[in-house]
Amino acid sequence: MSAETDLATQTCEPCQGKGTPMSKAEAQELLASVHEDWTLNEAATAITRAFKVKGFAKAVYLANAAAFHADREGHHPDVEFGWGYCKITYTSHELGGLSRNDFICAAKFDKQVA
Repeated sequence: MSAETDLATQTCEPCQGKGTPMSKAEAQELLASVHEDWTLNEAATAITRAFKVKGFAKAVYLANAAAFHADREGHHPDVEFGWGYCKITYTSHELGGLSRNDFICAAKFDKQVA
């Protein structure tokens, strides 16, 4: 079983502000387990995947897919979209950085849009 499949089969657990954000080294290690288009920000507090699409409707569809996925998982990304693009950013707001939940949700979203 690949690491991506492993993350995609795990359950996102509510952190409710408990715990600490992962280190940059931990985030970089898990980043290798999701689609290569996910990027880690410089502060290692968020991961983002940017999609380029044709037109506005496809960007809306991706944003809606992200919203649907977020409600199922109980872990909500920041979503930006407009004509020709949609960006999904995961961070654990309650922790002020990244948690395993962010990577689990990213892997599950990858599977959803594959």
